[in-house]
Amino acid sequence: MNEKQTFHINGYLGLLFLFIVLVGDAFLVYTGVTNDNPTLVILSILIAIIICLFASSLTIVSPNQAKAILFFGQYLGTIKDNGLFITTPLTQKINVSLKVRNFNSATLKVNDLDGNPIEISAVVVFKVVDTAKALFDVDYYKEFVEIQSETAIRHIASQYPYDTFNEDDLTLRGNTSEISAELAKELQERLAVAGVEVIETRLNHLAYATEIASAMLQRQQARAILAARQTIVEGAVSMTQMALEQIQDGQDIVFTDDRKVHLINNLLVSIITDKGTQPVINTGDIQERSGR
Repeated sequence: MNEKQTFHINGYLGLLFLFIVLVGDAFLVYTGVTNDNPTLVILSILIAIIICLFASSLTIVSPNQAKAILFFGQYLGTIKDNGLFITTPLTQKINVSLKVRNFNSATLKVNDLDGNPIEISAVVVFKVVDTAKALFDVDYYKEFVEIQSETAIRHIASQYPYDTFNEDDLTLRGNTSEISAELAKELQERLAVAGVEVIETRLNHLAYATEIASAMLQRQQARAILAARQTIVEGAVSMTQMALEQIQDGQDIVFTDDRKVHLINNLLVSIITDKGTQPVINTGDIQERSGR
């Protein structure tokens, strides 16, 4: 089914035309009765019936609303213009809202890419763009949108991890905009059959499942500490190497291997430690002081 326009004319002009025809029909009845002409009387009756049929086809279309016109079960088309119209008589008129709608999915429990159970939900903003598909290609398009939205959310959530410490990885927690865009794309493919356009999707709830929340929090903290330590060690090694090069090049000092190891050890300890370091002054060993 594809949406198409159907016959409709301006209701005010149509009523004016019907009124003029009604006046002429009344004159025709008067002429037939006065002249004792049954043919004119029968013709006037037929015209009156046609006038009543077209008058009964009057319909009002409100803003952001459409009306699908069915003639004895056959889809004739849709009226999307706003106002008062006269359309095909003896037709069924079905209202379809074209307003933008929000759908808030239920909180779903899904396993992410790493197999961790998470809780996730999303808000889907959509509207009907093809009334024929929405009415006749699916049964209750609102329920269809809800079911397909939950299915798409489950599928997207299972394709990505909840969180990682690799900046290049796409995660549910760290890349909500990209995940929402991917969800909107997949949902649009699913809802195209229902004549629905997905305007926007946003994750509004994302968390580990209750039974593993505390354990995953400890895991996150441990991985964060390891990642921070790794960064600190890499920076400390780079700073130590730079300090040795500057001392040797700028002061023309050549360290022995033992002195270099001792200096590297002191620099690494002072940089890596999370507490303030206390300097120790070497005043010589005991034998040197007693000899003096």
